[in-house]
Amino acid sequence: MHRRRRTALVLTAAIAAAAPLLTACGNDAHPGAAAVVGGQRITVSQLDERVGEVRAAQRAAVRDEAQYQQAIARTGTLTRDTLHTMVLDRVLHRAAEDAGVTVSRREVQQMRSGLEQQAGGAKALETTWLQQYGIPPQRLEENLHLQLEAQKLAEKLGTSTDRPEFWKALSDASKNLDVDLNPRYGTWDVQKSSRADAKTPWVRDVTTAQTQQGL
Repeated sequence: MHRRRRTALVLTAAIAAAAPLLTACGNDAHPGAAAVVGGQRITVSQLDERVGEVRAAQRAAVRDEAQYQQAIARTGTLTRDTLHTMVLDRVLHRAAEDAGVTVSRREVQQMRSGLEQQAGGAKALETTWLQQYGIPPQRLEENLHLQLEAQKLAEKLGTSTDRPEFWKALSDASKNLDVDLNPRYGTWDVQKSSRADAKTPWVRDVTTAQTQQGL
């Protein structure tokens, strides 16, 4: 089970790190949209709702006001990080679909059961995902589905989630979907594969921890 949990953490970090593959055209062709992916809008209101889910979960998990404010401070880039996740959900799903990869509900449930055993119960797992990855309880299975898609896509390509072949599949999918990110939420430097306007140290911290564990 320990190996299974570490695999899940690797996939979470890998998906987040895929964000630099996206590009932004920076125009006003889609007013009211936080992003447009494959011609489908992710509206600002949809983004705000998702951010609100995380804040509500943080508020419920931390009753002390000072601790709650600390949690907010640690997730100061939550809106942009959430948008990236919403976009990457669609990019990864497209890449998996193009490769003929599917994930069943049973597989998601099996993964969740294993992680719950490792974490010490359902509540402990939900708390971990909220604190470490900004995933509220109601989005946990959605996130696990995403991780399984990433894992199975890498396996289908005969590679792993930290190899160029995997990133190329995501890059191809993002290009095919013609991702258009509203510049108010950030820009991407594709050449440097890094975010041009902001940092996401929580991704770097998770990756570093995994490296130290020999992942």
